[in-house]
Amino acid sequence: MLLDLTRYSPAAFRREAAKLAVLAMPMLAAQVAQVGVGFVDTVMAGGAGKDDLAAVALGGSTFITVYITFLGIMTALNPMLSQQHGAGETEAVGELGRQGLWYGLLLGILGMLLLWLAIAPLQGYLTLNANVETQFGQYVGFIALAMPAAMVHRALHAYASSLGRPKPIMWVSWAALLLNIPLNYIFVYGKLGMPALGGAGCGLASALVFWFNALALWLYVAKQRYFRPFGLTARFSKPDTAVFGQITRLGVPIGLSFFLEVSLFTFIMLLIARLDGNTEDFVAAQQVVINITGIIYMIPQGVGTAATVRVGYSVGANELYRARYAAGVAVAVGAALAVCTAVLILLLRHHLVAMYTDDAAVLALGATILLFAAAFQLADAVQCIASFALRGYKVTKLPMLIHALAFWVLGLGLGCWLAFGREMGIYGFWTALVLSLAAAAVALLWCLETVSRERAYR
Repeated sequence: MLLDLTRYSPAAFRREAAKLAVLAMPMLAAQVAQVGVGFVDTVMAGGAGKDDLAAVALGGSTFITVYITFLGIMTALNPMLSQQHGAGETEAVGELGRQGLWYGLLLGILGMLLLWLAIAPLQGYLTLNANVETQFGQYVGFIALAMPAAMVHRALHAYASSLGRPKPIMWVSWAALLLNIPLNYIFVYGKLGMPALGGAGCGLASALVFWFNALALWLYVAKQRYFRPFGLTARFSKPDTAVFGQITRLGVPIGLSFFLEVSLFTFIMLLIARLDGNTEDFVAAQQVVINITGIIYMIPQGVGTAATVRVGYSVGANELYRARYAAGVAVAVGAALAVCTAVLILLLRHHLVAMYTDDAAVLALGATILLFAAAFQLADAVQCIASFALRGYKVTKLPMLIHALAFWVLGLGLGCWLAFGREMGIYGFWTALVLSLAAAAVALLWCLETVSRERAYR
């Protein structure tokens, strides 16, 4: 059977699913907290004014593109650390953890510089009024300071989760959310003697929150007794270019996969803005649905991250049958959850859109688009979890190529043809999106089945 799901007893399935849940639930909760930070930024900026909200929206999109891409590169640490942990290479885990911190710091500095360099060209390209242009530049300038901390935090995130301790990541993320609220209030509205920075204050608050994340998780890992045998903080290590090369070779394809997915939705949004008709309604409905589906996507993403750790650990321990089975359980659990979310979307689609807007046209359009979102839940979950499980085997280039073909050739190419050539409008893009995710799911599941079978039965 596919991924040997019938190889073990139902009790074994439940045990593996429980191990998966122990890893996935805290990471899912941490992701929800991170979304909460963005929600607070939106509310606070909106309270300061329409221009401030526009600046935060544009600046946030700029930051997220760089942040998510670099986050994908850092994700390479998960399978590397998991395999070493599974192999019982205790000292090597600590050394790789130290190199991961160096790599994250340097990558974060690069990201910070890229964001600063992007400010002037983007201000020249975007047609903005003077106030939005100023706020946008200040916001990006402030939030760029978060990049070194964000990448160091990601290195610590990979270290803790790969060693089976994801709960501190969750607690730190929720503490950061609580900290973000007063910081936003102080910097946006000018409290406690601070100048009122408006939307730009959200960028400064977010930067401080990222540095809090990195420092808090560092202190936990450094002080927690469980981590002491691995010796992350026991000694100092100089940057090792050989290890940097390993992380880069494994991580760049992951980062490109993340970029391909994020940028697809960005380009579709820009193209939707060119549709004839009620453009404002199209863009508003698209943004609402993307927000809803983005939150739901955290479920397969959490399961997928846990699958990377479980598969990587089993591969490192040379339990290749177990690795294949762990991947299968992750896909099965994710698929079952996706069916549940699809049903919920179908039943609650009008209520979900109503949480964002009371505009009748946007409500009707958003509820209709959510039918497409319900249709791709299963495919999206399978492609996501399969690609994460493949990372547990350190297979990253083929998933990147599959994502490029599925998302950009089929998703964007077919979407443009249907939307403009066949005059299907916004529904053309969503039809192509459903088909592209289905194609990616089939291809990645086949790839996972092939790779895991070859490793287990060679």
